[in-house]
Amino acid sequence: MKVLPPTLSLICLILIVVSHWAFPIQIIFPTPFNLVGLAPLVLGVFISVSANRQFAKAGTNVNTFNEPDTLVTDGWFSHSRNPMYLGFVIALAGIWILLGSMSPILGVLIFTIVTDRWYIAYEEQKMAAKFGQAYQDYKRRVRRWV
Repeated sequence: MKVLPPTLSLICLILIVVSHWAFPIQIIFPTPFNLVGLAPLVLGVFISVSANRQFAKAGTNVNTFNEPDTLVTDGWFSHSRNPMYLGFVIALAGIWILLGSMSPILGVLIFTIVTDRWYIAYEEQKMAAKFGQAYQDYKRRVRRWV
């Protein structure tokens, strides 16, 4: 069974909330300062949704485990090779800040590490095989995350 990135982000979101309620290690963002977390939450969702729309407009699939159709290098993809994942991380970090305690950072870290080492590594192999030199040139111009 293959866990898709949105599913992993939902699992990590649940982990973030449960860890805050069950083990609220030190409050580092007390109210009202925790409300700063709304900005990264909204920004992260916006980045992920708009990057997904770029894929739809380009006519390429968004499923991590399917064959890539088109090399998208403009818009958000001119700043990050993985803006959808970046958006998920930013949104999860926003939720962590909103909750205010230290313990939820674990969910953000798990999502980031699994995404970097599993999803992105897999996708980069597929992209290199499909798009060859064009993808290598793109990798030299644009960083993996930011």
